[in-house]
Amino acid sequence: MDFSYSAADEAFRTEVRVWLEGHLVGEFAALGPGSSFGEADWPVRVAWEKELSSGGWTGLSWPKRFGGREATIMEELIFAQEYARVGAPTRPTFFSEGLLGPTLMVMGSDAQQARFLPKILKGEEFWCQGFSEPDAGSDLASLSTKAVLDGDQWRIDGQKIWTSQAHLSDWIFMLVRTDPEAPKHKGISMLLVDLDQPGIERRVIREMTGGTHFCEVFFTDAVTPADMIVGAPGDGWKASMATLGFERGTAFLASQARFAHDFGQLVEAAQSNGAAQDPLVRQQIAKIYEGLELMRYSGFRTITNILKHGQPGPEASVGKLQWTKWHQDFGELYTTVFGARSTVLQDTEPAHRLEHGFLLARAETIYAGATEIQKNIVSERVLGLPKEPS
Repeated sequence: MDFSYSAADEAFRTEVRVWLEGHLVGEFAALGPGSSFGEADWPVRVAWEKELSSGGWTGLSWPKRFGGREATIMEELIFAQEYARVGAPTRPTFFSEGLLGPTLMVMGSDAQQARFLPKILKGEEFWCQGFSEPDAGSDLASLSTKAVLDGDQWRIDGQKIWTSQAHLSDWIFMLVRTDPEAPKHKGISMLLVDLDQPGIERRVIREMTGGTHFCEVFFTDAVTPADMIVGAPGDGWKASMATLGFERGTAFLASQARFAHDFGQLVEAAQSNGAAQDPLVRQQIAKIYEGLELMRYSGFRTITNILKHGQPGPEASVGKLQWTKWHQDFGELYTTVFGARSTVLQDTEPAHRLEHGFLLARAETIYAGATEIQKNIVSERVLGLPKEPS
């Protein structure tokens, strides 16, 4: 692959830059790039998504037949770079546009695609992901939330936890056990469920960052129509692996651009406060830069595989291992550069976002598949090593 920017790429960059400079103003700009969503600023975030949609910037890499722009890999990267450069708001469409949308394109019915994809692109419906349970995290196949087909609808009972932005979402795509007699990986299905109904309760979980991004969700005789199943009954594990592949691969392209932006901020801080005079700090900075570049090229490898095969392969786990470890190492460098101040920064300071990232990185080796699980996938499915004994 040629990683240089063509004249057409640079023209696209100019288009993105001009649009962002003209539209990222006022209350949109005031949101900043922080990753915590609150009910107070949610209406503004929704308005920003609609602004992006009106400009044709949602579903950037989606096929045109699904309403997307069919942007090239380089165009997608350029948009992510420019979006991060201006400190644009973290988007609340990670689960809808980044995960569910691509999964429905691969496994969803025509009716599901027609019903949900346009509203995702227009910023009219927002989704959360219901995978983890109190007793089913890394061993996701051990989930116990059940769904029983009752006439023309599924009846759902159980609990999900660590459900990001569930309190702000309209729908949830969730894994449920539909066949308790089948082997645990084969008795799972993926359902699409409207959250606005009496049988669903959402409780917010406060994080150590101070945010309220996570929720636990309880289902008591909740329902969804029979046709709100992705694929056939028992296809849930296959659907979840496709979804997690997008989460571990393409969906973090924008995050990598933000990481580069954060790295630049930290280098400036180190130069400003004198920390960069320490040769050991300079060595750490060089190591972090090296990891950033390796991560970027690994991301291209994953996306190339998608272009060839239509969805991510197991090597997406390599990228997931890379960026989670890198972000934690970056957080350690942040504490070195800022010293004792790193724990007492105020939310009005520019570096506060780096502090938030340092705390958030503790969870990144767990969500989207724990590090230990990713290592098993890489060893068994990429390197072809023997499976770990049961």
